[in-house]
Amino acid sequence: MFSKSRINEPGAKPTDEPSARPASEPATPSRPASDSAPTPQPKAKPPASTLSQDLTIVGNIKTTGDIQVEGTVEGDIRAHLLTVGEGATVKGEVVADDVVVNGRIVGRVRGLKVRLTSTARVEGDIIHKTIAIESGAHFEGSVQRRDDPLAKEGSSGKGGGGARAGTTQAQANPASADANG
Repeated sequence: MFSKSRINEPGAKPTDEPSARPASEPATPSRPASDSAPTPQPKAKPPASTLSQDLTIVGNIKTTGDIQVEGTVEGDIRAHLLTVGEGATVKGEVVADDVVVNGRIVGRVRGLKVRLTSTARVEGDIIHKTIAIESGAHFEGSVQRRDDPLAKEGSSGKGGGGARAGTTQAQANPASADANG
């Protein structure tokens, strides 16, 4: 009863030829029938969310997108790509597919790819699949390679933090560690 009008096709103008052809004839004979359904276009990747220098967030952040931190975050961050700027500080656990640290993180870092640049300062354990640490980066903690570093850990994840703190203190100041022990 109804036929497809060329008015809805891209590039068609309302002044195109009137619908003089039979309803059974395809609207565009040059296009194969298999292409008649619109092909879903991949969505454009949104830009990274940027937390500016003058911003302090107290609480956890969770996204499937990208985050660039230039300010201060006191809480856990979960993202696809996390970039910590040179003047930024994150106090909490970081979990992301890709982690690029130019600033400071105090807490555990878990990522498929972790990169500490020359200006990075990380105080905590790093669990990774691949890691790159540039010359000049400051790192205190342990490094552990896992095939799936993003997988949730059992209750043993909390207990390891206390032992690491003592190790970190001993690395930072061996004399005070001997005096305490």
